[in-house]
Amino acid sequence: MTAARLVARCVRGLEPALGTEILRTGSATIDWIGHREVGFRTGNSIRTRSGDGSGAGDSHDGDVRLRTADDVFLLARRQSDIGPHKSDLAGLAELAREADLEALARERQAHGGPAGFSGIGGFSGIEISASFLGRRTYNRYDIEDAVGLVLAARAGVPYHARRHGEPAPPGHSGWRLTMDGTHATLLLRLGRRPAHRRAYKNTTVPGTLHPPVAAAMAQAAELRPGQRVLDPCCGAGTLLIEAHHMVPGTTLLGFDLDPVARRAARRNAGSLPVAVEHGDAGALPVADRSIDRVLCNPPWGEQVDAGGRLAGHPERWWRELARVLTDEGHAIVLLPEARGLGHALTLGLTPVHVQQLSLFGSRPLLVRLERQRTDRRRSRARRETEVGQRSALSVRP
Repeated sequence: MTAARLVARCVRGLEPALGTEILRTGSATIDWIGHREVGFRTGNSIRTRSGDGSGAGDSHDGDVRLRTADDVFLLARRQSDIGPHKSDLAGLAELAREADLEALARERQAHGGPAGFSGIGGFSGIEISASFLGRRTYNRYDIEDAVGLVLAARAGVPYHARRHGEPAPPGHSGWRLTMDGTHATLLLRLGRRPAHRRAYKNTTVPGTLHPPVAAAMAQAAELRPGQRVLDPCCGAGTLLIEAHHMVPGTTLLGFDLDPVARRAARRNAGSLPVAVEHGDAGALPVADRSIDRVLCNPPWGEQVDAGGRLAGHPERWWRELARVLTDEGHAIVLLPEARGLGHALTLGLTPVHVQQLSLFGSRPLLVRLERQRTDRRRSRARRETEVGQRSALSVRP
């Protein structure tokens, strides 16, 4: 297979994480990193959705190659961005006219997508979603119509306009057009559905985490097989399930006070090795210094209110986090604001990486915390003292 030109789209702020995941495939080179997208080339197949080979009854999509991506597209055509006036829209038709539809169809099929644009196994129509940066006198629907009508005419299939808010009929192909002030980029989705949709996510609860964000958090944790991984507020289990798909072989443990959330997590996890139990994140039933990695989206009242011992006492969550982490442990947490990090610092936990995201209208912080070096040294000295005392007691005169 010749190197295909692809574009992966992501949550704003996850571009570095997505670029890292692309490079870790070992077969890709990055062309550019832009606003919510990474352009790259690869000679290997990028399959956005498939089974994990564990049997027809198992719906887990372990073969999603780029888990931090919201969607993955073939690069159809790229040109200079047009001007801000409605009269400039005609310049977008060139994108649709110059796109090599036959080559795109072959590439998409090679990457596991459907064949062709119509007929058996193909798409029955054209749907396009547009986005742009900067002030313009036209809207996204004007952009979509300017390109979508030309694409549909060339492919010989109907065009579905999104301006009326009605969903497209089944079988319409997903196109994307982005305009960032420098380039106008036309993209064709590899699969039938966006890559962020997970087959395992059968059940959800309020505050459930967007799977690509959960995958980015698991990637930031630098997981290794054999480690103990904890989510003290596991909700529907998304973080732990994504951690398993990122690095199989870890011990995954989740707690939640809500029985509905626990049932959702167990159903979503299915046969995966994820233990979900009743537990209060303010008083975890976990031994001191026994957890290698903590992944958590704490309930700080943005979508879900804190309950149990955490209600009105967020410092208890931080105290438990500091208690259960091993000396070399890391925590990757999603916080609505930086103010709570003061509790972490007083407990010997240092933020070593902070990344702001843009997620469904909010601006949360993805934070990686490690123990302060002085705290590690004290802990190591205490262990050595305890070992010495036990050794001295074992010596007989």
